Amino acid sequence: MEMKGKVYVVLVMVLGIFSWSCVALEHEYGDALHKSLLYFEAQRSGRLPYNQRVTWRGHSGLTDGLEQGVDLVGGYYDAGDHVKFGLPMAFTVTMLSWSAIEFGQEMEAAGELQYALEAIKWGTDYFVKAHTEPNVLWAEVGDGDTDHYCWQRPEDMTTPRQAYKIDKNKPGSDLAGETAAAMAAASMVFRKTNPHYSHLLLNHAQDLFEFADKYRGSYDSSIEAVKSYYGSVSGYKDELLWAALWLHRATGQEEYLDYVVENAECFGGTGWAMMEFSWDVKYAGVQILAAKLLLEGNYAPRHERTLQQYKAKAEHYICACLGKNAGNNLERTRKGMLFVRQWNNMQHVTGAAFLLMTYSEYLAEADQELVCPDGPVQPDEVFKFAKSQTDYILGSNPMRTSYLVGYGQKFPKRVHHRAASIVSFKKSDGFIGCTQGYDDWFGRSKPNPNVLVGAIVGGPDRRDRFRDHRGNFMQTEACTYNTAPMVGVFAKLNSLLVPEQEMVPEQENDQQSSNPGSQSS
Repeated sequence: MEMKGKVYVVLVMVLGIFSWSCVALEHEYGDALHKSLLYFEAQRSGRLPYNQRVTWRGHSGLTDGLEQGVDLVGGYYDAGDHVKFGLPMAFTVTMLSWSAIEFGQEMEAAGELQYALEAIKWGTDYFVKAHTEPNVLWAEVGDGDTDHYCWQRPEDMTTPRQAYKIDKNKPGSDLAGETAAAMAAASMVFRKTNPHYSHLLLNHAQDLFEFADKYRGSYDSSIEAVKSYYGSVSGYKDELLWAALWLHRATGQEEYLDYVVENAECFGGTGWAMMEFSWDVKYAGVQILAAKLLLEGNYAPRHERTLQQYKAKAEHYICACLGKNAGNNLERTRKGMLFVRQWNNMQHVTGAAFLLMTYSEYLAEADQELVCPDGPVQPDEVFKFAKSQTDYILGSNPMRTSYLVGYGQKFPKRVHHRAASIVSFKKSDGFIGCTQGYDDWFGRSKPNPNVLVGAIVGGPDRRDRFRDHRGNFMQTEACTYNTAPMVGVFAKLNSLLVPEQEMVPEQENDQQSSNPGSQSS
């Protein structure tokens, strides 16, 4: 529930100095963090574990890969259907892992780190299975056309479970690159708590990057079935840079940074000035990771000039989000939400919130400010804008609606989601056929019988309007990659909320912050 009327102290660390201010806050970020991690349990495919907390879900997809002679049981459904799309799933895991790397200590303090690790591992376990040979990666299970013809619970699924792969004859550098990035980032997360598993993931990541780079091509040219759903509009070059940077961060091996520098221009890394960050378009993330190296001084002299170019493009994105880019800015709604496009715009809001918050941390740690065309910006201003986007998601908007399902007093009740919209098989175990779900459940005006807690839906239009209707999939469908970036954001914001009576003097806070924790990094 939202907590209103309480006074909290917000601790904002800017340029190494803590500033204090007392403000009335509406949002309980710890509750948002808790709920966001529950969502990934609702999206699980495969045999569910004994400690499954989303109890209205059951086992599903238990024969995935059987026809092809490979075990593809597990992984995540991307949204409100039952296809397992490899590219958005890998991006989801990359963003969950990046959240844990940057804000793992904050997650642990909130008692949520273990659930974040489980969410990551549910994805990486699947990727280990799907990477059956050095140059083979299974890319998708099910196909969107036949899947969308039916409205069923995943436990009743009758649609074909055709599996599709990429290999050296049918390459997919974007998919292999993103999966390499996910596994490299995840290897960092598990380095302390599960070193053997971390090593396994890193080996897969290195093999996948080699596969992606050696046999170049876009995966949607090799797999026709994915084009209408997750076509790779940006191509594969951003994923190659993205994977190389994550491998450099995971291994410290200079060859990966050499790759990023040598291919900076021809791959668009220092050429593209981006206005979005998403499961398809990684350039802004690439540029921010490269800028981090420059801010930290973690590079060889020969890399400096190119890293400066990456940093300039990273700050173009940040300045455009802040509206300080000499008129070349991201669009905003009248009430301040970033707006990129009508269909599932919230994915761009959550991705931006994460990048903004993370970059504000990088700037503060380096004791630097952001230089925008419209003037210099302090790290705390970048942070505050990230927080404003978060608060909009949680209900500080004209609709007074939380777009995080299950949070607050008002949130979407008719999410476009097959499993949530049909009574749980645990309450009614009668089989529901392919089109029976459309007849009996899809068209109902009543709220979904199961609350898809933690899902972030597509969200409002450019006029801040939102219609809570199951058939309004552009606004009411939720996706794993909408919620994944916010796990870190919620954790960070929650760590900065301290009830007034619990506020400690600055020197004590410094002492507390140095206490050892099992932060995954």
